[in-house]
Amino acid sequence: MSKTVEPEVFDQYAIFQTGGKQYQGLPGKTVAVEKIEGETGDEITFDKVLFRKKAEDTFEIGKPYLETPLKATIVKQTKGPKLIAFRFKRRKKVRVKKGHRQQMTVIRIESI
Repeated sequence: MSKTVEPEVFDQYAIFQTGGKQYQGLPGKTVAVEKIEGETGDEITFDKVLFRKKAEDTFEIGKPYLETPLKATIVKQTKGPKLIAFRFKRRKKVRVKKGHRQQMTVIRIESI
């Protein structure tokens, strides 16, 4: 009795690249990306847009990037969850535990 789950289908979205990673941007939604310099409320643009879906059958694919940028606003500067890096060597009494919290920027996508 497995229940099939239908994937969500979005009318408009864009795939953009920043900080060496790719993110999906939906108009009006927030995304946490790697740290970007700026203050809360600053407008930023992402030039490295790889893919854009405008309507049901309207797609734009970059070669490698699209001409028109993606516009966003910085919501807040924050830190991600604590990550633990644990190293050890067996039978040698060597144990090293380090942790850090990655700097993140939460952005709201204004227009794709």
